[in-house]
Amino acid sequence: MAAPMELFCWSGGWGLPSVDLDSLAVLTYARFTGAPLKVHKISNPWRSPSGTLPALRTSHGEVISVPHKIITHLRKEKFNADYDLSARQGADTLAFVSLLEEKLLPVLIHTFWIDAKNYVEVTRKWYAEAMPFPLNFFLPGRMQRQHMERLQLLCGEHRPEHEEELEKELYQDARECLTLLSQRLGSQKFFFGDAPASLDAFVFSYLALLLQVKLPSGKLQAHLRGLHNLCAYCTHILSLYFPWDGAEVPPPRQTPVSPETEEEPYRRRTQVLSVLAGLAAMVGYALLSGIVSVQRATPARTPGTGALGMAEGDEEE
Repeated sequence: MAAPMELFCWSGGWGLPSVDLDSLAVLTYARFTGAPLKVHKISNPWRSPSGTLPALRTSHGEVISVPHKIITHLRKEKFNADYDLSARQGADTLAFVSLLEEKLLPVLIHTFWIDAKNYVEVTRKWYAEAMPFPLNFFLPGRMQRQHMERLQLLCGEHRPEHEEELEKELYQDARECLTLLSQRLGSQKFFFGDAPASLDAFVFSYLALLLQVKLPSGKLQAHLRGLHNLCAYCTHILSLYFPWDGAEVPPPRQTPVSPETEEEPYRRRTQVLSVLAGLAAMVGYALLSGIVSVQRATPARTPGTGALGMAEGDEEE
C-alpha cells in the first residue's frame, strides 16, 4: 500500500486555517477536491522536507514545494477541481490568476511585510510568538527581507523618493482588481457557478488574509469590506470547507503521537511534573502514615527522661 500524501504548511491564526498565502491556497484547493492529505500545520519551516512551506511529499516520496506544482500534482492524482470547466473558463482562470499576481500580490506583500505598523504589530508579532526559540529571534526578519526582494522583482527597482508615488499606484491597481473580481463574481456562489474551482482557491487565499486580519493600517481592507459579495464569498468558503480551522476558538487538539511534533517538549514537561507530584504525594503519605519516620539525634538523657524523649519522637514523625 502506497504511503499517504503529506502536506506541510504554515499553521493557522487570525481565524484562518493558515496565515500564509501559498499554504492557504493549497489547503483550500485540497479541501475543494477532497484530496486525502495528511496535513502537518507547523510554525518551523526547517521541519519541512524542502525547508520551505508549503511542501508536498507525494506517495512515492517526491517533495514538491511550489504551490502551482503541488496543485498540478493533485490534478494528476485525479483530484481536479477544474475537470468540468470549458476551454474558455480554463483561459479565464489563467487570466485571473495572472491578474492576482500582478495587481494584488504586491499590495499583499506591502501590507503585511513592508508597512511598518502592520509588520511590527501583526506580522512579526505572530511569527515571533509561533516560532520556536531561537528561530523567532531572526527568522521573521529574514522572511521580511525575502518579501522585500520579491516585491522588487514584481515592481522593479525604485528610488526612495518615488516610493510614495509607487505605493499609491499599487493600491489603486489593487482596488481596481478587487472591484473587477466583485463584478465577475456577481451573485454566484463561486466564480464558475455552484462548484468551486482552482481560481476560487487562489482568490479566497488573497481575500481572506485581507479580510480576516485586524490591521492597524488597513488601506485596502476598507475597500474590500465595501464589496459585500466578496465578503460573503469568503465567509461561505470558511464556514463550508473550514468549519473548525477558520473558527476563532479552535477545537481541542489531540495529543500528538509522533515525537516529531512541536508540542513534544510541553508533553515531556507535563510528564516530568506529574512524576514529581506523584513522588511528593507518596513521600507525604509515608510520613503521615508512619511508614517512614524522621528522627533527630538527641543528647543522652537520664533514665527518668525516657518517656519525654519518646513523646518528642512521636511529634517528629
